[in-house]
Amino acid sequence: MAKLKDNKNVIYWLLTGCALLFIMVVIGGITRLTDSGLSMSDYKLITGTIPPLNEVEWQEAFEVYQQYPEFQKLHSHFTLSDFKGIYFWEWLHRVMGRLIGLVFIIPFIYFLATKQLTSNTIKKCLVLLSLGSFQGFLGWYMVKSGLVDMPNVSHYRLSAHLTTAFLTFAATLWVALDLKYPKKKPIDKNFRNLIGIGYIILAIQIVYGGFVAGLKAGLLHNHWPFMNEGKFIHESAYAIEPFYLNLIENPSGIQFVHRTFAYIVVIIIGIIWYRAKQMTLTSLQSKSIDSLLILVGLQFLLGVLTIIYGVPLWLGVAHQIGAFFLLSAMTFALHRFSR
Repeated sequence: MAKLKDNKNVIYWLLTGCALLFIMVVIGGITRLTDSGLSMSDYKLITGTIPPLNEVEWQEAFEVYQQYPEFQKLHSHFTLSDFKGIYFWEWLHRVMGRLIGLVFIIPFIYFLATKQLTSNTIKKCLVLLSLGSFQGFLGWYMVKSGLVDMPNVSHYRLSAHLTTAFLTFAATLWVALDLKYPKKKPIDKNFRNLIGIGYIILAIQIVYGGFVAGLKAGLLHNHWPFMNEGKFIHESAYAIEPFYLNLIENPSGIQFVHRTFAYIVVIIIGIIWYRAKQMTLTSLQSKSIDSLLILVGLQFLLGVLTIIYGVPLWLGVAHQIGAFFLLSAMTFALHRFSR
């Protein structure tokens, strides 16, 4: 008896990929906030999966690390024990990336061989494979930027790496939802487009979240609702000439954009929620809209607390997780109002 194409096993496979991508983003956030990302200076695709197993191997890895700017300019006081602490998170981050690749590729080949995928799903999965591969390349490209002169990675590359991870997750979830809910129904295109606008605004906010992380801009102006006492915008936020550089390279300017854009995200989701309540909705549609309002409120609160307390590890990670869940809810809502 022939197996059904695009069956539940395919959906479970895609959702497993989503779960692993979520874990990957959490580990990536910890790696960034603990300054662990440049600890594995010598990139090895296969053998790098196995960490140093004895003191001789650890000392060799430490000696390699000592040849690069992060140790020479920031961590010259590090002992071998200190190095082991930051090495763990970067190693775990890379191993998780390899695991995700295997979890995607091996079942994909199996489903292809057993003809359990439709031609349309095959095309979508090839796009997901391309996104995942590009994400891996961006990770290597990001780390490379911190191994030359400065002991910090490019904030452009970090933001690209982070945003691509979010979008790879969103695309994988979308394909899984296509298979879970294959039936198409009449839609309100205007409302669908409104959610689409909200999605774009949220994506821009995620990009700027990457900029803030890459430039450690969250360590500045630790006040709310003003950047400093009594100042909605601090003069340092527009101190660079030409002006546009304040929006992409000035840590103060980038923090101002990120914290101001947070209000825009809240407003657009509030509009979406209000408009939705004037419509006749299915149960899933109603729940998706309600979850958006709850999650954006929680994420806004986490953002405020993260700024006020100067980005402690647990709040920084929680804020990144909040962004992940908010994007998930936005993806689900857009799908429910697009099909």
